[in-house]
Amino acid sequence: MHHLWSEHGSLVQAHQEVQAMASIGQLVDIQWKLGMAVSSDTCRSLNSPYISILMKIADASGEISYKSFEMTVLQFQNFFRQFKEMASVMETV
Repeated sequence: MHHLWSEHGSLVQAHQEVQAMASIGQLVDIQWKLGMAVSSDTCRSLNSPYISILMKIADASGEISYKSFEMTVLQFQNFFRQFKEMASVMETV
């Protein structure tokens, strides 16, 4: 057993890492809100609008996790457009 693990263990570990990366989970909910930055490291000037996103994601085992991030209005518009494109592609599958 030790000999087999020594020879092929790295392949098993690599396979598990690929499976973990490929398992992106299921989007359960997405919430967003528009805000106004008073001060921020990422905004160029004060009073810049931003979008705050909170995603609720279920992994393959059903465990729920939350991912949150902020983006500019332009980034959010691109994000929304990409989501619409993904939705239309998924309807054809």
